[in-house]
Amino acid sequence: MKEYQLEITQSVDYPRCRIYRDFVHTLISDRTLRAGPNSHLFHYTVLCTYANFRTSYLRMDGITYTIRPGEWLCRVSDLMTWFRVRFQHQALAILSSLQQLRLITFSKLERGPLIRYRILAWRTHNTVLDYNCPCQKESGFFFMPISITSKFAGSYRFSELDIILDMWLSTIYKDQGVIGSDLGPVVYYRNGTGNPIISFSELAQRWGRSKSSVGRLLKKLSKLGYISLVSFPGRCGSVIYLNHYLSVMFQVDDVLIGKEDVAMQFNIKIKLPDDPLPADDFPLHTKLYVSKELLCVPKQHISIIVHETAKPLANQGFQCFKCAKAHIKLSPLSVDCQGTNHLSGDLPDQIQMDLVVHCGAGGTAVHFSLSISPAGTIHFERSGMNVCAK
Repeated sequence: MKEYQLEITQSVDYPRCRIYRDFVHTLISDRTLRAGPNSHLFHYTVLCTYANFRTSYLRMDGITYTIRPGEWLCRVSDLMTWFRVRFQHQALAILSSLQQLRLITFSKLERGPLIRYRILAWRTHNTVLDYNCPCQKESGFFFMPISITSKFAGSYRFSELDIILDMWLSTIYKDQGVIGSDLGPVVYYRNGTGNPIISFSELAQRWGRSKSSVGRLLKKLSKLGYISLVSFPGRCGSVIYLNHYLSVMFQVDDVLIGKEDVAMQFNIKIKLPDDPLPADDFPLHTKLYVSKELLCVPKQHISIIVHETAKPLANQGFQCFKCAKAHIKLSPLSVDCQGTNHLSGDLPDQIQMDLVVHCGAGGTAVHFSLSISPAGTIHFERSGMNVCAK
């Protein structure tokens, strides 16, 4: 019997995103998140949540109505609850705004305060089933196009619920073209760079808010458990990971995002002191050996670098960096291995080294290629791994 391995991904090239109805109901009932009168993205998503995906019949006030795919019939009071407004004219004004944006059409029925609406692009992005059957409104999912976010971006002031949905629609998971997506579901706004690092000023322009408002909002969402915010020093920007994304989208356990692991993906910047202490004052569980050919970088600095990088590597599962019997050896790469001899010259642009962790029980445990630039940026690449016998 053939064995198959299932790989879960959310690709950047896929033009649609699944939206689960129970997730939208969670947002509707979460009163800690605010919605505004112009929360177009949130309001449109709510209407899509209740839209039929096949033809069904609905009986209200003694009359049976035929509801076709992409349509739904509801009372104005239901819209007031979904949209979080107090008056009927506010709910009708929201529907009129979405109709002007050519996203829906709606009509008010003469018999009773009933509203019948239709999602215009429903058949384009969702499969329409031919047979008649009641449609569940509390479970299942529907597809929303990613392009809907660009339609709303920068056009109005996003509410907190709009921002949650905007990040949800822009999340990528395990796409080789997006840095850091292998660690967890990362928010990437498809700017063609493959780098999800984004600044508060860019988010402020996208969401129609000020930079200070964006900073306060992201901290609030982080405290509420919706996101994991990883901020980089200076003007580098921040990376946003969504919590509970995997459990909602794929029904698998969510992953814990560590800041050290994220820093390893986007290169590590370490500030070295002007007067470094001796190497012995930076204790490692392992013993460090540095080749004499690497005198262009002080051994004290290398000790600090290895000490700082050993922590995220240990968090990624390389427990050899915590073993007291292990030995770390640093030596320069040959010209054939690195392509260009970066060790030549007075001020090299980049130093490439070979980092090998030897197990005390014998054998090579882990093999890395280490690159160090004068700006303090460090990049690790695992070039091989042999499991040592203990």
